[in-house]
Amino acid sequence: MDDLQLLREMRSDIGSAPAATLARGRTRVMANIGNVVDVGVQAVDTSERSVSQLQFRRRVLLASAAAALVVGGLVVADVVRPTPGATAEAAEILNNAALATIRTSDPSIGPGQYLKVDTKAVYASTVGRDDGTAVSWLETTGGQMYIPADITGEWVWKREPRIPTTFFGEESRAEADKQSALQDGPVLEAPQLVGILRGKAGGFYGGSPEQILGTPLAEAFETLPREPEKLLQLIYDRTKGKGPSAESEALTTIASALRTGVIPADLRAAMYKAAALIPGIVVADKQATLDGQQGVALGVYFADGKFRDDIIVDPETGQLIGERTVYLVAESGIPANTAAAWTSVRTSVVDSAP
Repeated sequence: MDDLQLLREMRSDIGSAPAATLARGRTRVMANIGNVVDVGVQAVDTSERSVSQLQFRRRVLLASAAAALVVGGLVVADVVRPTPGATAEAAEILNNAALATIRTSDPSIGPGQYLKVDTKAVYASTVGRDDGTAVSWLETTGGQMYIPADITGEWVWKREPRIPTTFFGEESRAEADKQSALQDGPVLEAPQLVGILRGKAGGFYGGSPEQILGTPLAEAFETLPREPEKLLQLIYDRTKGKGPSAESEALTTIASALRTGVIPADLRAAMYKAAALIPGIVVADKQATLDGQQGVALGVYFADGKFRDDIIVDPETGQLIGERTVYLVAESGIPANTAAAWTSVRTSVVDSAP
């Protein structure tokens, strides 16, 4: 899904992708918890989690979007650089999160009920200029995934449109308006981009059922190792050659799995403990706010020092609040210290699905 999401970020009608997208070869955050393929005049989108990263992937807020972005952590102040001991501090927080997630009961989903995974996401869109400069803006989107008690049954995904909401100057706003107007024209025949989708075992657009590390969910729950060292090595093996670094890709892979909302407590704990073994993880922000939720941000810096990938964890419950990619320097028209891609996650149990 990362490759297709990258294609979306690099869509030909708006020029080149942000440098972070090129560096990662992926996006962090829309919230696709299943396999996604968006095809339109401007988009081809699938994510591990959207489900990436720029996710991210990786990606609604409508009238209140701009305010929500500020509250949710659009601008990240007081950037924390790696310091001696930071990795040990991050490892302690992650190990404590593993203990907390064991103490926190998994949601009880009865017959006929659904786990509702509500996701909001932001992605950067960029237009390259002939002179080598670029203009960027942020777009927001979201969705709700309804996962039945029997995860092999039919999943329901309500997709929301992707809307320009945050601009970096008048030129940024004008370019976003221009691209929106182009998108309002005739589109190619394509899978449904918004609205309600249904897929057996999380397989949408004719895709395979939802998987974790390349293994179908039900099988993954049984077979993925709970030993942190073995789990991390498996992640390294299956993500080799992807992302800006093995460490960054490992962290975002763990985040992608956790934000599905369906990982059982013992496997969640193993993932946190595996993350604690990743070299270079630092405590980026002890009071990180994402979409109104507050937790601890733990991140990995890109080798060039221009970007950082974070996961944000509630230390009291061990629940993943979300993930983000932070631009530490001005890049592609995006100001320094901006979370140019983020995804937030909330889960609840409901009695019905659309």
